[in-house]
Amino acid sequence: MRPPERQKDFEDLEASLLFCPNCKRAMPVRKRLLLVLLDKEIFEYICTGCGSAVGKKEQPWRRPAQWSRI
Repeated sequence: MRPPERQKDFEDLEASLLFCPNCKRAMPVRKRLLLVLLDKEIFEYICTGCGSAVGKKEQPWRRPAQWSRI
């Protein structure tokens, strides 16, 4: 297991290519917001070649800066 300080290095990692089982090769992907929950957002990675879902990412929800003034 990695030390906690090393894990923070990968928190904002974004995929640009993922393997697509339909295209049978690594393909460029688009990140699409799938679901917003109270504590996190779930994103889906979509293959640009065939449009199928090839992965997902869960990210902690971050309050937008302008909301702190409300």
